[in-house]
Amino acid sequence: MSYDFELSCTLPASPEEIYDAWLSSSGHSAMTGSPAKASKKTGVAHSAWDGYITGQNVELMPSEKIVQTWRTSEFAENDPDSTITLTVTPLKSGARVTLRHSGVPDGQTSYEEHGWKEFYFEPMQAYFASRGKTAKPKDGKSQ
Repeated sequence: MSYDFELSCTLPASPEEIYDAWLSSSGHSAMTGSPAKASKKTGVAHSAWDGYITGQNVELMPSEKIVQTWRTSEFAENDPDSTITLTVTPLKSGARVTLRHSGVPDGQTSYEEHGWKEFYFEPMQAYFASRGKTAKPKDGKSQ
């Protein structure tokens, strides 16, 4: 058996910045504070938290949506991968990130209770806040 849950937070960053950081090895590592490997290509493997999390990119919609298979080293060998769907919605002062985590093995409620908040949302809020709220787009023009 497994279960699904949904969490969200607001970040002081544009959808593009969040998408780019999540799918960049250096960006993901910087925003979480732990080694990660990431790619902007569908079908490519990813890992985070120094290999504690592994999976594969399933669907990528630039600056809008990231779907990845996701498993931790705490999953039993016979547990199927879970799936995360990260959607990013622009706001006047940043973006709202909504995370849907589905297929989580029963008994692993720590991800919903505090894992995502402590190891992703809080570090991401600090990371993007430290970068400033008026980041420049890739073309160098201010927003």
